Amino acid sequence: MSRIAYVNGAYTRHADAAVHIEDRGYQFADAVYEVWSVFGGQLADLGGHLNRLERSLRELRIDMPMSRASLVVVLNEVIRRNRIVEGLVYLQVSRGVAPRDHFFPTTPVKPALVITAKSVDRQAALAKVEKGIKVISAPDNRWGRCDIKTVGLLPNVLAKQAARDSGASDVIFVDGEGLVTEGGSANVYIVTHENEVRTRSLKANILPGVTRIGLLEILRETGFDVSEGAFTLTEAKAAKEVFLSAASTFVMPVIMIDTDIIGDGKPGEVALTLRQTYIERARRTAGV
Repeated sequence: MSRIAYVNGAYTRHADAAVHIEDRGYQFADAVYEVWSVFGGQLADLGGHLNRLERSLRELRIDMPMSRASLVVVLNEVIRRNRIVEGLVYLQVSRGVAPRDHFFPTTPVKPALVITAKSVDRQAALAKVEKGIKVISAPDNRWGRCDIKTVGLLPNVLAKQAARDSGASDVIFVDGEGLVTEGGSANVYIVTHENEVRTRSLKANILPGVTRIGLLEILRETGFDVSEGAFTLTEAKAAKEVFLSAASTFVMPVIMIDTDIIGDGKPGEVALTLRQTYIERARRTAGV
């Protein structure tokens, strides 16, 4: 079956999907995006992602392309047409099509909306989780508004490619003060030897992860001491556990940073248990 995409009001074959050459998302990265996991054909963390989408659009002064209710209908229709049971949905909204100019269009244009979906192999992902991943550290040279989920991801792309070139799977960004900010496309957490779970505060230049919200709720409900504050790369390397979180991977244990082994070099109990609990909750609440 051909994959189906939604592009500016029309459902079309993925292979034929296209946007205008003067779409501002293409020319200026003047666009935002969201990614949902799909469990049993239903969108996980639906409200959280819609809330963040609306916030990102407001920060860039881009209108919602349609009402929230209508957007949910389209998202679910893309899932249905692609027969997705377990997978991911990607949504992108740009300011729209206008003659190339750094200024916003003087004549109002309609925001451009693209939605795609694909199936994922959960078992293959689980195999990676059970082994854990290696990451590298890199200076955080991204722009000063990482709280907005924009498509301007070139620094992330270059850092993640450097990680792959060195035999690692991801990157952990470190700011000018030596403090960990986030991963190449994920939030970062450490578990101290006192079993405190620490992750960077949203007051820092990081993305407010939707999965992060759910994980922190679970941790607090299960009695963990959770701290949203700064920690250094040195503290991360000395931690009992390190893990990442994102909508596409949920919780990913880190077993090595640069050349330093984390803990005993195996995925930690906190990360593995937290991942399973999050997935169970996400399945129960998907579509809500």
